[in-house]
Amino acid sequence: MAYYRVLLTGAAGNLGRVLRERLAGRFPVLRLSDVAEMGPADPGEEVVRCDLADAVAELCRNVDAILHFGGRSTEAGWDTVLPANIIGAINLWEAARKASVRRIIFASSNHVIGLHRRSERIDHRAMAAPDCRYGLSKAFGEDLAALYAYKHGIAALCIRIGSAYAEPADARQLSTWMSFDDLLRMVEIGLSADYTYEIVYGVSDNSRSFWNNANAERLGYRSGDSADRFIAALAGRTTDDPIAERTQGGSFSSLEFSGDPDALP
Repeated sequence: MAYYRVLLTGAAGNLGRVLRERLAGRFPVLRLSDVAEMGPADPGEEVVRCDLADAVAELCRNVDAILHFGGRSTEAGWDTVLPANIIGAINLWEAARKASVRRIIFASSNHVIGLHRRSERIDHRAMAAPDCRYGLSKAFGEDLAALYAYKHGIAALCIRIGSAYAEPADARQLSTWMSFDDLLRMVEIGLSADYTYEIVYGVSDNSRSFWNNANAERLGYRSGDSADRFIAALAGRTTDDPIAERTQGGSFSSLEFSGDPDALP
């Protein structure tokens, strides 16, 4: 499938900068957007500074596909999460509908299912169990994507990203790590595969993974990396937080936790 203009939101963020570099020259035009400064446009780029909580109609004009990596990427109060991740997502999908955008690849999060226990290996069909306001906003984004996919024909791939860094940093990330190369591979699947609406996990081929990623493999994703080579160095790098160590979401789960640990899904 050929695309002329692809929009990348969150282009000033950690993963946005990675994708900006690795997608350079892939399309005739890569349109970059963020509320923060992104620097000048390189050849083949358009830079549009924009707050998704405001009107975004012009941002989506003449766009074929969107890589939605914008919004808040960590836990915060509702006064931050609501405009950045919920109002912003609503504005983006509605603008995409009006602009006849064909598909959206959505940077969702493992924190959508973060309260599931580590002892349970789950797949894309697992019940949502958000571990924080941020995780709940990403669960909302997945449902929003489903509405616009099935009702308005905007294909959506929701990538529940684990821990996308140059290298894993601790024992939990031996399960959740996704290399930057694998992130690009997953985005390429999102742009090329035939689907209407799918949920996949953004994770490398880690033997300790919490997630069965067969749905991504069905679409053509093949991880080229694994956190396993870091096991000897990181296996003992755990915390003394019992909620964090019990749940897939780690420290996000223990923030403000006041429930019954035995009632976790």
